[in-house]
Amino acid sequence: MVIRPFYLACLAHASYLLADKRTKTAVVVDPQRDVDEYIEAARELGVEIRHVMLTHFHADFVAGHLELRDRCGATVHLGARAKADYSFSPLRDGARLEWGSLGVGVLETPGHTPEGVCLLVYDLDADAKRPRAVLTGDTLFIGDVGRPDLMASAGHSATDLAERLYESLTTKLMALPDETLVYPAHGAGSMCGKALSSERVSTIGEQRRYNYALKARSREEFVRLVTADQPEAPAYFAHDADMNRRERPTLEKNLPTALKAVSAAEGETLARGGAQVLDVRDPADFAGAHWRGALNVGLDGKFATWAGTVLDRSRPALLIAEPGREREAVTRLARIGFDRVAGVLNGGMAELAARPDLIAETPRTTARALAERLGAPEPPLVVDVRTDAERADGFVPGSLHVPLAQWPRRMSEIPAGRPVAVYCAGGYRSSVAASLLRAAGRKDVTDVVGGFAAWREEGLAEAKP
Repeated sequence: MVIRPFYLACLAHASYLLADKRTKTAVVVDPQRDVDEYIEAARELGVEIRHVMLTHFHADFVAGHLELRDRCGATVHLGARAKADYSFSPLRDGARLEWGSLGVGVLETPGHTPEGVCLLVYDLDADAKRPRAVLTGDTLFIGDVGRPDLMASAGHSATDLAERLYESLTTKLMALPDETLVYPAHGAGSMCGKALSSERVSTIGEQRRYNYALKARSREEFVRLVTADQPEAPAYFAHDADMNRRERPTLEKNLPTALKAVSAAEGETLARGGAQVLDVRDPADFAGAHWRGALNVGLDGKFATWAGTVLDRSRPALLIAEPGREREAVTRLARIGFDRVAGVLNGGMAELAARPDLIAETPRTTARALAERLGAPEPPLVVDVRTDAERADGFVPGSLHVPLAQWPRRMSEIPAGRPVAVYCAGGYRSSVAASLLRAAGRKDVTDVVGGFAAWREEGLAEAKP
């Protein structure tokens, strides 16, 4: 019996391949959408992927269950309460599936979502009664539990789901032996909780002792703890959860169109027809020269979160990337369910060498230079795009606070008629925000290099809430 974990750092997402070599059977749990690594791992182990299981309808990424179904002939399994467009085998509470030395038991654990399940993993050759591990999905994390507030758009109250989560945890997961290994679907950096550990594996006993949510002395205290202070969920979460319920084109079917090389003239036609231009290069490179009106969300930051926040899903996108990174960009967009890539600019910005009319720059300023400008008779409006928690630790005096996660609905609050300087913690999010303003027609927009970290390093005056 084999348990092989996979970890996708950019989404803080863990998935698992379970295998029995005797029957040459593999089960993949909560796969990412690009599934090549599972297929390669199965080949190395000498097994075949015959089953794919989702612990729930994930909101933060589009899972690869349909890709594995179509490429490997795998049977899709979902919690018995799930409703989906495609055929699936329901996982019912108390059920157990066995292949040689591998056993998989089902615990229905509603709370994070109504259809959620956890999967008990047995090494039948060693002990057929006590599970070796439990794959907890987003029900139980290391150091945290799944947030219950993501289903509001589907008509489920956070309080109701938190109460159900309490029952799932206390009556089912906490009834498992202390030595049972805990393998969750996410780690630190995921927006599916607020205090996830960077550790990848734990035990039920360790979580019983150290997980803050499991220390609640009553149902009421638990509900209060897990519904308070949750980070703002990215705008794409509801879309992705819905995509995971739907029959949809697989990644392999989308790639040829998305990776089509587009000339400058073809790109201009796309843009005039309503396509949004997405530049995924580093903010410094973007500032130096970019397609006029492009949005900048760099691949080397929290790309999924911010691309999913600022892109308009109703419009196709023209992609600009460093040569050699086009497939990575398209794949990472597909992981969050953005499939409307109309092509990539052939050769990146080099394609625009003969088209200076399509090129623009974003002015950048240092923290020290910004401080000097703020002392002038007509200072710029300074906009802070960090989170509430970051701002509570200090901010540029007089700055307007509009967190980047709220820009799709609040960008209009930034007054027109005066220059704007945008800052974040280090310069990544401010480049996103500045590109949004300039794409909306604002011309006098400056990006603050190094963000608030540079401001503080210069010893400049800070304000507190």
